[in-house]
Amino acid sequence: MDRPMTQRLLAEVVGTFTLIFIGAGSIVAAGSVGEGVAGAGLITVALAHGLAIGVMVSAVGHVSGGHFNPAVTVGAWVARRMTTGAALAYIVAQIAGGLLGAVGLRLLLPGGAWEPVALGTPLVSSGITDWQAIAIEAVLTFLLVWVVFATALDPEGAFGKIAGLAIGFTIAMDIMMGGPFTGAAMNPARSIGPAVVSGELTGVWVYILGPVIGGTVAALLYDLGIMRRQV
Repeated sequence: MDRPMTQRLLAEVVGTFTLIFIGAGSIVAAGSVGEGVAGAGLITVALAHGLAIGVMVSAVGHVSGGHFNPAVTVGAWVARRMTTGAALAYIVAQIAGGLLGAVGLRLLLPGGAWEPVALGTPLVSSGITDWQAIAIEAVLTFLLVWVVFATALDPEGAFGKIAGLAIGFTIAMDIMMGGPFTGAAMNPARSIGPAVVSGELTGVWVYILGPVIGGTVAALLYDLGIMRRQV
């Protein structure tokens, strides 16, 4: 990617901001109209997240690669698709975007709307252990990063310039399954931003460890098992 780093980081900040402002904001909105995270509310939340990422990957994927997710960046790094310095810069930009998105929600929405759902912070459902939640997040993130590699990073990828469509669909389908159990964050920045700004830090480590594990496994498996065999 030959874009200047400042352009790439700006794209990552804006993309991650969009995910939090629209995705987490949809949880606040669903709660405000009494839908919660079940039924129609779950579909709304899934589509909001999927559309946010699908649109932003399509908009600025050519600038930064459209990661918007430290788990994707770690996957790209372990597969040697980016340098250590670039990966660290991306992660800082993504976390900054997540924080800005959460701050925007807190400033613009009434406390009575965002406080009951802690700004849309993903939380482990009752009856699910932290280790089960880590495993669920790892599997969901595995699917996401696998699709990112298959469509956006693989030069033979079938979707090419419309990779955002497949990536957005993957996020939506993951939330339809995992939303009621873990919130289906699949993204440390998706958790850290709302958690820090709302003060709800319970189990935030789950949403760092699970996605990083799942993303790393997917990146290595796709890189070693498919991409390198093409050479």
